[in-house]
Amino acid sequence: MLEDRTLAGLSPTPWPTAYPKGYAVVDVETTGLARDDRIISAAVYRLDARGEVEDHWYTLVNPERDPGPVWIHGLTSDALEGAPLFADIAEEFAVRLADRVLVAHNAVFDWQMIAREYARAKREAPVRQRLCTIALAKELDLPLPNHKLESLAAHFGVVQQRAHHALDDARVLAEAFRPSLRAAAAGGMRLPLLECRPLTEWSDRPVPRQQSGGYGGYRAGSWRPSRKRPACPYPNPGRYEDGKRLRQGMRVAFSGDTSTDRELLEDRATEAGLHVATSLSRLTSLLVTNDPDSGTSKVVKARQYGTPVVDEAAFGQLLRDVEPAESR
Repeated sequence: MLEDRTLAGLSPTPWPTAYPKGYAVVDVETTGLARDDRIISAAVYRLDARGEVEDHWYTLVNPERDPGPVWIHGLTSDALEGAPLFADIAEEFAVRLADRVLVAHNAVFDWQMIAREYARAKREAPVRQRLCTIALAKELDLPLPNHKLESLAAHFGVVQQRAHHALDDARVLAEAFRPSLRAAAAGGMRLPLLECRPLTEWSDRPVPRQQSGGYGGYRAGSWRPSRKRPACPYPNPGRYEDGKRLRQGMRVAFSGDTSTDRELLEDRATEAGLHVATSLSRLTSLLVTNDPDSGTSKVVKARQYGTPVVDEAAFGQLLRDVEPAESR
């Protein structure tokens, strides 16, 4: 870990003047990943320009619906019954985010959930830029076995105490982000900052509360609805081309570990109008993997067929703006 050299008369480590003046390390737990899913807990660690913790904040949020996969986040309907609504905590949340870069692990997900909650509350989140720690780890070329938070934490010797608890996940990420930020600064690296634009495609589809038996069609041990996923209604437009948008109907396959639960990631792709393929063929438009050098059958076939490959973070960005099937 890199430290400021202020002791023994040494001059401090030079710091890039273009770097942000402060960060808000965020984690949210949610009822799922769809546009009508809701935040059920949120945590923010505010850091100064060099990654030092200034303060932290945590709240439960009543989603006004079934809490979703309780077996993962541990928050039952009873636990959330007396919690404030998002509209009640929106101002305090905004204070924590204001004038800072939002930092999260797979940041596009956290940003989308936060932005949709603010849209429902007829407000706008005061966030202009975000930084994904997956993207930063890749820029730093950290020797991680995969891009899960637990792997990033282990690399920097940070101990997780309660995985999938927003406050502890945010703490872990803040502690892992600090040495990452300092390594980037020491190397004069440009941070992988992305613009945050308000989202409006949220939904309030009624979802019944349930006292037991899980969330709608979801079952313990899986985030995917128990019903079979419907066939993609759009024709395959061909392969993805680097630098262009995904188009509805494209066949997407996944290989290896992902920081987001695989089935949730597949559901997001389906929701966007993509065809999720369980195997890779010459018709596959894109392979998503965080380990393109692995020897899995899908990666090997992708090389043979010349199938385009992107990592999870890049795929998350592409999902933000999928071209409609009828567009040309």
